[in-house]
Amino acid sequence: MTQQNTLPTNAPEFCAGMLYFGENWPDFDEYGKSSAIAADHKAIANPQAREAVYQSLLLADALRYCTLQVCTAKSSGHPGGFASSAEAYAAMVMLGHTNIVTEVGHHAPGFYSAMFLDRSLEAMGIQNMNDMMARFREQHGLLGHLSGAIPGLLAPAGPLGQGQHFAMAGALLHPGTLFPVTIGDGGFGEPYVLSSMKHFHFAYPQVTNYLPILVWNGFSQEHHSMVSLMSNEEMIAYWRAHDFDEVILIDAKDYDDAGQEGAYVDSTRFSFGQRMAFMEAVLSAAAKAAQNALSGRHTAFILKQLKGAGVHVSGAKSHNLYPKDTFESPEIKAALQKRALSPEAWALVRDNFSRAGGGPAAKTAVTEHVLEIAQLGEFPLQDFPVGEQAVPATAMGALVAWLGQQDPRFVVSNADGNEASAMKNINDALKIRHPTEDPLYNQQPGGQVYEPLNEDACAGLAAGLALFGSRSLWLSYESFAINGWPIMQTVGQAMAELRRKAPSTVCMFTAGALEQGRNGWTHQRPEIENYFAAQMRNGNVFLLYPTDANVIQAAYEYAVNSVNKSMIIIASKSPLSVHLSMAEARAAVRKGAAVLYEGASGTRGTVTFAVTGDMVLMPVFAAREILEKEGYGVRIVSVINPRQLYRPSDVAAHTVSEPDTDFMADAEFHQLFAGDMLLTIGGGGAGALEPVLLRSRAAHRDTLAWQRGETTASAGELMAFNGITADAILSKVRSFGGQ
Repeated sequence: MTQQNTLPTNAPEFCAGMLYFGENWPDFDEYGKSSAIAADHKAIANPQAREAVYQSLLLADALRYCTLQVCTAKSSGHPGGFASSAEAYAAMVMLGHTNIVTEVGHHAPGFYSAMFLDRSLEAMGIQNMNDMMARFREQHGLLGHLSGAIPGLLAPAGPLGQGQHFAMAGALLHPGTLFPVTIGDGGFGEPYVLSSMKHFHFAYPQVTNYLPILVWNGFSQEHHSMVSLMSNEEMIAYWRAHDFDEVILIDAKDYDDAGQEGAYVDSTRFSFGQRMAFMEAVLSAAAKAAQNALSGRHTAFILKQLKGAGVHVSGAKSHNLYPKDTFESPEIKAALQKRALSPEAWALVRDNFSRAGGGPAAKTAVTEHVLEIAQLGEFPLQDFPVGEQAVPATAMGALVAWLGQQDPRFVVSNADGNEASAMKNINDALKIRHPTEDPLYNQQPGGQVYEPLNEDACAGLAAGLALFGSRSLWLSYESFAINGWPIMQTVGQAMAELRRKAPSTVCMFTAGALEQGRNGWTHQRPEIENYFAAQMRNGNVFLLYPTDANVIQAAYEYAVNSVNKSMIIIASKSPLSVHLSMAEARAAVRKGAAVLYEGASGTRGTVTFAVTGDMVLMPVFAAREILEKEGYGVRIVSVINPRQLYRPSDVAAHTVSEPDTDFMADAEFHQLFAGDMLLTIGGGGAGALEPVLLRSRAAHRDTLAWQRGETTASAGELMAFNGITADAILSKVRSFGGQ
């Protein structure tokens, strides 16, 4: 076999750039004479048919070949994990189930290969193998880990342990459609993969149309997987213990006639007859698993096969390519030659891929279209009188309850309980989804409040629903939000890339550090605000600090009505003074900040306080009285939407879909924050105050913000521990020296 410098005359145009072509397989004239997926059909008619098995195996090797060649083009990327799943992926395609997601970002080149073969990547201008190699792992191309922005791909995949959330969200929104999700045994050690599916199944027992496919290949990135020593019986029992009705396991070892040692074997080393037998078993098992899942039976499918099956090397060594791995490397060359298909076979592969599921995934995947959602109309905002005491969290809860009554697909997730966050009104109206009906606890099987006791599962379902086009809300204590934030960050970035409109991810983190004195530092972790603040520069991340019960309503309305954004609301569950009318609140949320107080000019100059948060305003107003008596002019500005206070050049807004470029103009900013002295104050992290400090012209500037947690009897004592008191504020201002 020789390397091809020109495309063979009988090869399809999309093969341009493929280095090797092979001969027709045995019996090709009989089983390859026409596509097993007939024209105008979405799937094979019979998974036991010999031609269906034969062509499924062709698809598996086509995927392996494309995956290895595209990775080798950059001496980079991850071919080994996907290679061991190739038969399972091919089976799902041939069965017409092409809404496939994955938990494994390292399977990206395999998924890109599938989108290449079904013509989806043509929407990116990728017509042939030369194009795919050029665009792989390049900007504006095929990034190293999956992105939902790639035509035909439903969801991103980067951090492990996330993919099942997308499959469950898709299944919930699209009854009757199967959502296979591949899960690697390397990432299987993530603590929430199976527990999240178990809780979801208890909450939504009728939703079984997601199909986890465990790619059990014995290895992770650089070593054996932690579950590599489990027996087949133990693995099945493990899944059964997580409430799966049926676990179907196909072990390549049972078909090995090559004398391979160890529990994990490479099916591509079998004789051709045994390769066919193995593919037949996988295809039949996949058909049964899919039918189960679509018929109300909670099912898992496990494919046990050695990592790296059919590529250049096996085990963890197949995981990643390095600079030494080039087209001249003997192992790479030999693997490509072995997997190379004939021109006629490539044409057959293209026909099957482009017909499966009704056409290219770029046209048929559920996420390629905007999901119709309920129209909301005007929000029933309650205009609390200025000066009245009201609980911000409860005021928002009333709107959440109303929204859920307008939109039956809307889901609220919360691990610690809405009642503990002064949002019981949500539970009263929407009910906690629970198999045990109990009116005392607002529990019923049809509720819209999803309450697994881990933040990963809460964030995962909420993020997945938003990405797939439906409204959701994740509520949490700020102190525990970090446990679920990785998937929210992943989806937030995906939202920035989407080629369609989708409801923004919306989160509200209540019970701020200052309210959790008695609980001590375990409940006082507002440092996450600095994480959020750093993300504001991404372009589509908004960190909102409502001042009071009116502003939180305006903030929630603003967040819900936005698209393709990541909206984060930080607020208190304690009764606090209302500072702004509803009209003022709505304007301030959009503008970014509002003046809460402005006194007369002082003989010692004017000090402007820029404050994020609500409860932290109390020591500021206490200090104001003393400062004015001492001859200072005082202005108190509530920083509500700090992202809008950045300069346009500070934020990558121009790089995202559905950009918001309504930044506050210089003249308005300098009028709002005018003063001789600027003191920025935050009850949490100081990061959100960066835009004010960047743009301020004040001669003297300083910051007071959270330092660390401690057990205290009151919010005031905790603020004192962190140096956020009226006395501390006075000391800072006096240190400026006055005028």
